[in-house]
Amino acid sequence: MNAISLKINNEGYDVPVKPHWSLAYVIREKIGLTGTKAGCEMGTCGSCTLLLDGKPIFSCLRMAIDAQGSDIRTIEGLEEENDGELHPLQEAFIQDHGMQCGFCTPGMILAAKHLLDHNPDPTEQQVREAIGGHLCRCGTYVRIVKAIMNAAETMRNAQATQ
Repeated sequence: MNAISLKINNEGYDVPVKPHWSLAYVIREKIGLTGTKAGCEMGTCGSCTLLLDGKPIFSCLRMAIDAQGSDIRTIEGLEEENDGELHPLQEAFIQDHGMQCGFCTPGMILAAKHLLDHNPDPTEQQVREAIGGHLCRCGTYVRIVKAIMNAAETMRNAQATQ
């Protein structure tokens, strides 16, 4: 085993890992941040999405040992950015019923966060493209898109009043 240091949600973790362990496995099973879901473990469902140096990645495809030195943001870290309150995307998913079972939700929210960080006024098509690599087995895509669009509007309005 190799010991690595990971920075997750602005906290440092020293973790012993085996070279073949995925980042998703280490985050869930060794660190205990269970918001990162392990679905297909082949990079096709998007449930393991997190932000690595600000970019969405499928953490099931990234070896944990390769993430050393990177800034990692999981769903648990979004409240930190919002002074301990739910992020507007999380609020919108609740308000607009953008989830049913919730398994895909953390990955969807983080993909949407990346989009809104770079494009605060996306079109519906741009939202659909941003979440295009994510599967929702419950089929709540219409409500997911609505939630992201509403969160974008809320975030723009908050920015305008500052």
